[in-house]
Amino acid sequence: MDARTNTNSAGLRLRPPRNRVERRAIGWWTTQALVLVAPLLIALAVTAVFIPPARFWLLLSLAVVAVLGVPYVLVMPQWRYRVHRWETTEDAVYTAEGWLSQEWRIAPMSRIQTVDTVRGPLQQLFKLSSVTVTTASAAGPLTIAGLDKDVAASLVEQLTATTQATPGDAT
Repeated sequence: MDARTNTNSAGLRLRPPRNRVERRAIGWWTTQALVLVAPLLIALAVTAVFIPPARFWLLLSLAVVAVLGVPYVLVMPQWRYRVHRWETTEDAVYTAEGWLSQEWRIAPMSRIQTVDTVRGPLQQLFKLSSVTVTTASAAGPLTIAGLDKDVAASLVEQLTATTQATPGDAT
């Protein structure tokens, strides 16, 4: 990547993508965070009730998990929604993701090898999908998480048609 021109070796300009993910992704990310934090809080609280000799340490652990976990549940989904972006053009797929560590990526159409859709149980509950674009890159695939399921299906069709029409061997 040339820092002076902000373009990569393929001549594509690295820039923030324009499209937001679906707003329902906030609920999906919040639910994922709750599934991680809530059982730990409950287990520590219940254990503190039934094991009096360890109560101090269990309640201390409960406080630490609560101090870290509650802001994680409340802030992380909102922050991710603000950061996560995606866009496709005739030449490339652009993504921006992360919440603590943020990453912008660009994948030229000629480098795309596969395009996949993932819909886990929670995503299905929120009518969301993730699209994974695998490239011939050591950095790994690009994932656009939190798309409306119909938008994701349309995107997969569009990327498949575009990559088939793009010259190159995806290596």
